[in-house]
Amino acid sequence: MAQLEILDLLHFIRQSGASDLHLHPFSRPIVRVDGEIRNTDLPPMQPEDLHLLIYGIMTENQRKTFEEDLELDFAADYKGIGRFRVNVFKSIHGDSAVLRAINEKVYSFEDLGLPDVLKDMAHKDKGLFLVTGPTGSGKSTTLNTIIDYINRTRKKHIITIEDPVEFTHESQQSLITQREVGTSTHGFAQALRSALREDPDIIVVGEMRDPETTALAVTAAETGHLVFGTLHTVNTTKTLDRIIDQFPANQQDQIRIMISDTIVTILSQMLLKKTDGGRVAAFEVLIGTAAVANLIREAKTFQLRSILQMGAAIGMVTLEQSLANLVKSNEVSIEAARQVAAFPEDLDKLVAG
Repeated sequence: MAQLEILDLLHFIRQSGASDLHLHPFSRPIVRVDGEIRNTDLPPMQPEDLHLLIYGIMTENQRKTFEEDLELDFAADYKGIGRFRVNVFKSIHGDSAVLRAINEKVYSFEDLGLPDVLKDMAHKDKGLFLVTGPTGSGKSTTLNTIIDYINRTRKKHIITIEDPVEFTHESQQSLITQREVGTSTHGFAQALRSALREDPDIIVVGEMRDPETTALAVTAAETGHLVFGTLHTVNTTKTLDRIIDQFPANQQDQIRIMISDTIVTILSQMLLKKTDGGRVAAFEVLIGTAAVANLIREAKTFQLRSILQMGAAIGMVTLEQSLANLVKSNEVSIEAARQVAAFPEDLDKLVAG
């Protein structure tokens, strides 16, 4: 019964165009469409039924982990429906879950509106390439589009370390090895150490969530690998501050120097609701020039905005410049753009011309 129920719900996600499905005891299933939470007409979930449903989509090992840790992330494939990222957790009312529909369509740079300069950055042989943005901003889609581009255009060995694996890649020009935390490795840091002995050219770290993983990723970038990583930050300069602040004060100077020597690109993005429905991304792009490296080394990241504003000739762009272009092309409203702009007054000036 639980399996039939979950299949019905997954079909419902796909048919409604939702990105996420929320399942909570005593609540109707709730979906997120175009970034907005919406109620459904489905009946409320009873705790015992939801418990059976959630346990029905987990393996025995996953159930044991869930019972020990009280929360769990994993990905699941359903034939004819698609792939989903699942988070299960205990709430005060009982077992709960959030399922995110993974869009496995392969996008091009043009589909996503990604700046062309990122193709040049993706052809670097070493360094640190960060993709950042708040939760639900499309980081995974962007990163996997870049990886797909490399896979089709370069003869490299790409190792990905993810939690969980969302997009699955077939090797093309490149050889791709994908590892998943919890099923094929115990953790990011352990997999990163191992990856350096597996003859990689490119390493993709799903999330640089702790100092050990971050230090290993930066070291890998220093020692001749192109390393991609994601962080939950809202712009390029805050990304650098977040990385450095992960470390104790007595280590921050060292990590600052290492990052200044390795940073290739920081791509930050936000998703906005389009005027005609659907969503579109706005981007901020910081490229690791000598001037950028100097400011990072000297702990003057607050001055990076002026470099961003003047770096258009080499492909840099501020979030406000990207937003202004979307407003001028009538893809998003000025009100929607102002809500995510870090400097609304700059946005207004750019829109006014």
